[in-house]
Amino acid sequence: MNNTTQYRDAKRVQASLLSGVEKQVLVWIAARLPERINPDHLTVLGFLAMIGAGVAYAMAGAFPHALWIVNLMLAINWFGDSLDGTLARVRNRLRPRYGYYVDHIIDALSAVFLFGGLGLSGYMSERVAMGMLMCYLLLAIQSYLAAHSIGVFSISWWKFSPTEMRILLAIGNCIAFFHPFTKVLGPRLLFFDVAGGISVVCMLGALLVITVRNTTTLYREERI
Repeated sequence: MNNTTQYRDAKRVQASLLSGVEKQVLVWIAARLPERINPDHLTVLGFLAMIGAGVAYAMAGAFPHALWIVNLMLAINWFGDSLDGTLARVRNRLRPRYGYYVDHIIDALSAVFLFGGLGLSGYMSERVAMGMLMCYLLLAIQSYLAAHSIGVFSISWWKFSPTEMRILLAIGNCIAFFHPFTKVLGPRLLFFDVAGGISVVCMLGALLVITVRNTTTLYREERI
């Protein structure tokens, strides 16, 4: 029997703030893309854009205007990363195992470039950037494990998907460009260190809640 017919794709769940509008926009774009453009082209475009964002962050310490390049790269990354799967579905050219593997290994590599560049930018300390990267990867790993063990793949956490995260990061870049430092309860701190610290707490909280929920679900389903 063909291995592809045995493969059961997990149920995709996306309940982010902008998911409804975003889906309509992506389907509209996908229906109008030239036939010569395929999902692989968009995947590569999104990955190159995230590498570009990381490089621009690394340059921002010496050239602050590179933060605007980061925002441009984030927009291009959204276009490629969000549209590749939609295009495959619109054209009914789905390759579930290939798409799942390639998409998510590229997501992990993209996060390394993005947060690595942010840690080298001078706008965020290396430890905070490393903490954000670790939390992001832990949440991603949790999603992959849940897809395999429960059959549900969540693309968003607490109403936030990568799209909302890109928007928040772009807004943060605008703030950091004009006000790289902020005062919280007295000390003068890097704006991105404060924002990154809050992000780490939120991601750890989401990870804890989701892990407890999924563990409880699996325990109840597999009682001895």
